[in-house]
Amino acid sequence: MSDSAGDERGYRVYSPDETHAFPDEKLNAVLEFIEDDEEIQTYLEAQNVNAVDRMRYNDHGTKHIEIVRNRALCLYDLLKASNVDFNGAREQGLAEEDESVIIALAATLHDIGHVVHRDEHVYYSIPLAADVLDRLLPEFYDLAETVRMKGEILHAILCHHTAETPLTTEAGIIRVADALDMESGRSRIPYEHGGRGINTLSSQAISRVSLHEGETAPVMVEIAMTNAAGVYQVDNLLKAKLRNSGLEDEIRIVAVNTNENHEQLVERIEL
Repeated sequence: MSDSAGDERGYRVYSPDETHAFPDEKLNAVLEFIEDDEEIQTYLEAQNVNAVDRMRYNDHGTKHIEIVRNRALCLYDLLKASNVDFNGAREQGLAEEDESVIIALAATLHDIGHVVHRDEHVYYSIPLAADVLDRLLPEFYDLAETVRMKGEILHAILCHHTAETPLTTEAGIIRVADALDMESGRSRIPYEHGGRGINTLSSQAISRVSLHEGETAPVMVEIAMTNAAGVYQVDNLLKAKLRNSGLEDEIRIVAVNTNENHEQLVERIEL
């Protein structure tokens, strides 16, 4: 993450292309492993076929995963800076450095169930991710640590689905970060293919998502939208992900309509 990142008010701004603020040796090693692993990279490409090519749904491939992972790590940085407790690794007797590894791996593997089907994909992601983790984790952990890490990562993957309640801060981060990938670029392909569903149209209305250090909460999420269709992304999707995430009191969300050329049905909403 660039040291110069910031907006005109002096807040620190986290963009989807920036890196984790406080990288450590183990996290960097795991991220390098992911980047070079043919099976994982193939999953990230293949999982988009059902979602985009066959169902004309929003992107759930490599770029989506990169954005979700980076925003999850940005949320981690901001919450850690405010001394928010991360109970997943701690309660398993794992090291503090393992918190970010749990988050990074869960973010990377949370959508691989799409290779089976978009519908109920989270439940297909669990066994597929488990197989990947059985191969990956022993590269970095002993047997006991592998079992504990695997459980925490799978819990976070499962709980990105709104039907399941996160029991750890790490899992709550994955749930919220998944909904923070909402800019217009995510819906470009289905839109160009004629997709005009509410998810596609509402994503087209979101121009920018920024994460800042908050004043009244550890995290401020600011969403710039160009028309009222973006309200669906914010009020229906992001709000649903934030609810019961365990992070409701830690994250403040504000969406602003930045379109000055037309009558604004919605100027500002705040969760």
